[in-house]
Amino acid sequence: MTRSLLALLIVAILGGCSTLPRDGPSGRAIDRGAAADQNGSDYAIVDLDYATVERIKSVPGVRPGSFAAASSESPVDVIGPGDRLLVAIFEPSGTLFGQRDRDDGVRAGNSTLPLLVVDRNGAVSVPFAGSVRVSGLTTTEAAAAIRRALQGRVGNPQVTVGVEENLSNTVTVLGEVRQPGRAPLTVNGDTILDAIAAAGGSPRAVEDVQVQIRRGSETYVAPLSAVTTDFAENVRLQRGDQINLVYVPRRFRTFGALGAVAEQDMPAGVMTLASALGRSGGLNDSFANARSVLVFRFERPEVAAALGITQAETVRGVPVVYRLNLEEASGFFTANSFIVQPDDTIYVPRALSAEVRKFFEFVQQVSRVVYDISVTNTLNN
Repeated sequence: MTRSLLALLIVAILGGCSTLPRDGPSGRAIDRGAAADQNGSDYAIVDLDYATVERIKSVPGVRPGSFAAASSESPVDVIGPGDRLLVAIFEPSGTLFGQRDRDDGVRAGNSTLPLLVVDRNGAVSVPFAGSVRVSGLTTTEAAAAIRRALQGRVGNPQVTVGVEENLSNTVTVLGEVRQPGRAPLTVNGDTILDAIAAAGGSPRAVEDVQVQIRRGSETYVAPLSAVTTDFAENVRLQRGDQINLVYVPRRFRTFGALGAVAEQDMPAGVMTLASALGRSGGLNDSFANARSVLVFRFERPEVAAALGITQAETVRGVPVVYRLNLEEASGFFTANSFIVQPDDTIYVPRALSAEVRKFFEFVQQVSRVVYDISVTNTLNN
């Protein structure tokens, strides 16, 4: 029995390096994954230094979406269905809209009509004028239309029209805003930021918010950060626009010999690799291989071309593993310059010494079991 257990122990020792449990691939395994030829390798490995980081930054960024085609010059000071109008009519003769004095004499009068609601046909009903179409007209044009309808019935009427409640010249703001609802458009040419500000603004970081503008059958999408940093994207809105702010959090993941293994939200603004490592508790002093801090990323093809990478492109991009050596002092300067992107995975493998220590702990556990069984077998005999 003892000899059989010792044989099993030898097998375990010989195969221990490949059978020990791990929390991720070893540095050698990662190197092997990139060592195949171009058609067989899974990814490319790029060693990070300050020059490489600057080469990455030199490639112009790509903005996911634009509102340039959504800019509108449509008028927003015209009357539409649902609007409530305040109409006042001044009649010099006082025949229809005037007031009678004590002697039954008629004198000129100024009559303010009850609020008139524009119906779905775009018209309002005015006493002695009938149905008058006002939709699509400014208040001045609507007053002229009502005056023309009264001519022949009222002697030289004077008409003024005001919008008491504007429901047609509005946009709807929904989603990640503090006060969702309708926001009126003014003749000042309200923009996306004007509408969002009228809704109380967004409680989220601008980098984590996507703006969607629905106009008829068209939908325009761009990040809120584009609107706040490029004023050409802060376009004028059109009546009836529906604006939806969607929360799309930027996240990165950490694995391996780090203080925290988790998926984390990225802070507002840019985040460097040094900051990401700090938020993750830093490298584990007892286990981490500081020579191999890895960032897994699906890189943009234009960035990969600038780095001289010939790795085949996938649907998500070019798979690249950036490797940083933090055992050298220059590595910390590089870490402070390398920008972490959403969906990046940061991984630090165990150092070889840690793997060896884990292996001997495993051997010690197996040896103790063999010893205990051997003693028990002897006592039984």
